Amino acid sequence: MSNTLAEFKNLVGTKFEMYNSLFTSLPFHKVEKTGILLSLFLLHCEEGFRNNQSPAEIIDSFFRQYTNYVSSKEQIDLLFRFIQYSERQVVLFDALEDAAFSATHDMDGSGTLKQLQTEVVQANSQLQLAEKLKDFSVRLVLTAHPNQFYPSAVLGIIHDLGKALQKDDTVLVNTYLQQLGKTPFFKKEKPTPYDEAVNLIWFLENVFYHSAGHILSFLKSEFQDAVTEENQLIRMGFWPGGDRDGNPFVKADTTLKVAEALRQSIIKCYYMEVRLLKGRLTFQGVDTLLASLEDRLYKNLFIPGYNAYLSKDEISATLIEIRDILIAKHNSLFLNKVNNLLDKVNLFGLFFASLDVRQDSSVHKELVELVSEKTSVLPKNYKNLSEESKIQLLQNIDSLVVDTDLDKDTFDTILSIRTIQRFNGPEGCHRYIISHTTSALNVMEVYGLCLMAGWKKEELKVDFVPLFETIGDLRNAAKVMTILYQNEAYREHLKRRKNAQTIMLGFSDGTKDGGYLMANWSIYKAKEELTRISKEYGIEVVFFDGRGGPPARGGGKTHQFYASMGKNIANKEIQLTIQGQTISSNFGTRASARFNMEQLMHSGISNALFSLRSSTMSSPEEELLQELAEESYQAFNILKNNPDFLEYLNFASPLRYYAEANIGSRPSKRKAGKLNLNDLRAVPYVGAWSQLKQNIPGYYGVGIAFEKLEAEGKWGDIKNLYNHSLYFRTLMGNCEMAMSKCFFPLTSYLSKHPKYGVLWNLFYEEFERTKKYIFQLTGKSELMADRETDQLSIRMRQRIELPLITIQQYALTMIREKGVKASNSPEVKVFEKLVMRCSFGIINAERNSA
Repeated sequence: MSNTLAEFKNLVGTKFEMYNSLFTSLPFHKVEKTGILLSLFLLHCEEGFRNNQSPAEIIDSFFRQYTNYVSSKEQIDLLFRFIQYSERQVVLFDALEDAAFSATHDMDGSGTLKQLQTEVVQANSQLQLAEKLKDFSVRLVLTAHPNQFYPSAVLGIIHDLGKALQKDDTVLVNTYLQQLGKTPFFKKEKPTPYDEAVNLIWFLENVFYHSAGHILSFLKSEFQDAVTEENQLIRMGFWPGGDRDGNPFVKADTTLKVAEALRQSIIKCYYMEVRLLKGRLTFQGVDTLLASLEDRLYKNLFIPGYNAYLSKDEISATLIEIRDILIAKHNSLFLNKVNNLLDKVNLFGLFFASLDVRQDSSVHKELVELVSEKTSVLPKNYKNLSEESKIQLLQNIDSLVVDTDLDKDTFDTILSIRTIQRFNGPEGCHRYIISHTTSALNVMEVYGLCLMAGWKKEELKVDFVPLFETIGDLRNAAKVMTILYQNEAYREHLKRRKNAQTIMLGFSDGTKDGGYLMANWSIYKAKEELTRISKEYGIEVVFFDGRGGPPARGGGKTHQFYASMGKNIANKEIQLTIQGQTISSNFGTRASARFNMEQLMHSGISNALFSLRSSTMSSPEEELLQELAEESYQAFNILKNNPDFLEYLNFASPLRYYAEANIGSRPSKRKAGKLNLNDLRAVPYVGAWSQLKQNIPGYYGVGIAFEKLEAEGKWGDIKNLYNHSLYFRTLMGNCEMAMSKCFFPLTSYLSKHPKYGVLWNLFYEEFERTKKYIFQLTGKSELMADRETDQLSIRMRQRIELPLITIQQYALTMIREKGVKASNSPEVKVFEKLVMRCSFGIINAERNSA
């Protein structure tokens, strides 16, 4: 047993059992019975599934054997108490993992900046490092994709509970557990986009502000000559309030309000730190400067309209003056504290995190066509012109007076970017992401709308970021960018934007479209081709990866993907979205945030400095992966085109209840109407498979592809690819993670269903097939056998959530049995509430999906 695993068992496993006993004193109704009965229920579930019982059979037999509850009301009441109890167990487990993070992870080991320091010195690569750090950065973009159910109050309790657990303060732990007992875990109303922004700003203030500052200070102390003020090595991005793709509740005033909240939040962080500095820097000549800075920050925070009198440069200049006085007159006393604050000011400015605007390309297309109908700015026959002609018109268009008939909010949003830049600085909001980009025209439509809104070409400080996501769009991406690079107006715009082009490559819709292997491989190939053509046109391409929490949405061990990129893929920056439970699981504490940011930085830097050309796959290896992806794609296409595919998911999972769960501000579908795969958002799609414990998007088609190529005598080649390619191993490792979260006994009762039994058996066969081949590849007899700590964490979480998934499936069965006619009856409404309440705990328990 490794030291890490031993520490995990001691600090998380043993302590969970110990503190879990404190739940018997929680202020719940009949709580003394709930804890005992839940323990019995867990054992009963495990035995029942071993005996191939259905969830309904397990729950019915439990009530008969262990309770004297006869009425439906008494039984439902106990199930709700089980849910309430289990939710708090998940919180306790989260807090214990957070508290133990530094002990269960080697904070100076593999993939850390401490290791990078050793590698650089040993290889005498200081000059190469300095060259790499001139323009390298890691950009973490926080999104409001709703796959975590903790309200902000509960997040705060987890944070405080973790600190108490670190100190083994049993009295305080007990107090916080009682607080949890009184704190609601569900939201009566949907959060607004502003609510979502406030929730994520909590992480910026309490975690990223401190962790990023720590990393910058370390880099400057260890690589003083390599780190310059000109390049910020860590950048934060932000989507809540700017992401309006499919979210009708995000308006221009929302974007402005969130930008102001970000500005106020970072000023508050500076203000608090300056107040702490005042207690140390009590020296003549320094104290008055610090008092003056504190006063200006205070007025910005508490006096309305004062923001015009503060700038990032003003704060920096004051701190530099203080630094110079400390060096000249006060023996550099507490200089490190001033430098640390100065680093943060340079990093976060007055914007904290750069607010991205995102909208679907169809919205811009409809608006431009409306402009041609309603105004004289574009010809009336615009809609019937060729793409080339449309682009020519849009790049030379005049501004117009906008009225409400022309979707005034879109123009107001474009103008709000300029307002935010004026108050928060140019980095405050400068990227416009265009979802579902299928052509160069989609990008030039936004360019034209900016000109219509009154921007002058020479003053247009906006980066247009096309988002390619479906398999077809990824394959077409290079063609789209070639047309843009050849366009004279767009090239001139890129020159004014430092000759750099950011391209976003999304994963979630790719998985829905092409399955796990093809989605990953299509992104890899698109990056290769986009790197090649960008170099050809002298453009510095930067890839922005839209990756979610679970592997099925592009998550998993993300830093390994960056470490595995070949030399033929641009890696000037690492940019990725941090979504849902990934924020709290990977960046929820200062220790975990620092560790995971360092892992990303190390992967990007070491890949450039030390990786051999072997990280770039050979042509035969690429051809083999292409074959595997094609076979997998064919298998997934057959599945997704099955008319019962989505109906099965809707029938067996809580998919239809996502929209009612009040988890996020935006609808679960892009458009109203009949359920279809294109309009269904990735979060409810992947989340429903996850709650069903089948995780189809994370592996389906992989086993079929392996079987096909093995039959062609290519298994030896596949084995060699696995042994030699970090990229392929990372793909398979994340596939293993998705499969390790599966639990088919939960739904085995569907195997004999007259309509859906065929699909259930198809999924189960593919799961077993993929598992068999993964075992042949790894030489192991267990999934994730080489990641013992993660494996144990998943198993412990699965035990906590087993009662929840059993209750949820039972409730879904009851709803189906009552039938459509009873859908509005009070009895059915109670079962629907059971389904949704179980969802909260199940998804929170899946926290370690990344």
